[in-house]
Amino acid sequence: MTDQRVMPRPFVVLGCAACGVVTLAGIREVGSIVGPALLALVLVLAVSPVRTWLGRRGAPGWTLVAVPLVLVLLLLLGIVAILILAVAQLAALAPTYGPQFTELVADVQNLAGRLGVGTEQMNEAIKTLDPGKVFQLVQGFATGLLGVLSGLVLIVVLVLAMCLDARTFSKALAMGATRRPKLIGALENFAQKTRRYLVVSTVFGLVCAVLDVGALWLLGVPLPLLWGVLALITNYIPNIGFVLGLVPPALLGLLESGPRTMLLVIVSYMVINFVVQSLVQPKFMGDAVGLSTTMTLLSLMLWAFVLGPLGALLAIPLSLLVRALLVDSDPEGDWAAVLVSGEAPRTDTPEKRTAPVR
Repeated sequence: MTDQRVMPRPFVVLGCAACGVVTLAGIREVGSIVGPALLALVLVLAVSPVRTWLGRRGAPGWTLVAVPLVLVLLLLLGIVAILILAVAQLAALAPTYGPQFTELVADVQNLAGRLGVGTEQMNEAIKTLDPGKVFQLVQGFATGLLGVLSGLVLIVVLVLAMCLDARTFSKALAMGATRRPKLIGALENFAQKTRRYLVVSTVFGLVCAVLDVGALWLLGVPLPLLWGVLALITNYIPNIGFVLGLVPPALLGLLESGPRTMLLVIVSYMVINFVVQSLVQPKFMGDAVGLSTTMTLLSLMLWAFVLGPLGALLAIPLSLLVRALLVDSDPEGDWAAVLVSGEAPRTDTPEKRTAPVR
């Protein structure tokens, strides 16, 4: 009889954590390859219903690859064109508000002096403020995404390869369903949740963007279409995306028309975001994400650190993929699923609990 020694649980946890750190460090080092590959995977999942629809209607085999590929290509070209325009307009816009900001700083210094708090340190702090830094932050975000999408050829090739292998991959999943039902079910659940998340986020992001553009146009804020596009893009960034989309137009409203316009921009954005994304969107999103608020925020910080701006945009789909591979595919991972989702597990029937797993 062999002596089987079980490694203590703390060492197992530390070993897994170390492996995770090494894996993430490796992904960060090859982010220029992993980033486009993950983006291609999400895009293929997004257009896969089109391929399924064509297949059910007996469309020729080449259309099952060509149509999804054309849709992805049009989407990528549109995003690249918008980002190029945004970067160019931001680069031209930032220097034009130097005099307005200088006058605003002088007014703030005078007000602070009248209130008796105009210390030298405060004056120096005010002088260090620069509206160009905010525009540079947004411009850097757009430039980072543009840098990823500049490898358009690589992304298109990856999408083409994935579309060609989609039928074979589906057959492989069907064959593996009897041997690894938990894993296959987890991957299918990941694909469904990712598609639902993308559809719901895109629809309500467009609604918010249109309303934001209308509000900015009525308030006379320059470049309302640009800020609407920014609001749509940042809608995919959980937790802090709303703030990233709000700060540039609010600051521009301050420089253009004064504090009243800035406050109106902030109030308009907050009302639109609260009504659309806090009251209406959750009714359609449901449990599509399956991540708690804490896990969503941690996912954002982690993937943004590993993959940069692209990681921030894909934080939710990437976390869903990790959950499918490490949590949902584990027969004993129900407790971890509760920690990740923040929701109590569903009560299974006795038949489901006693049914053997094939």
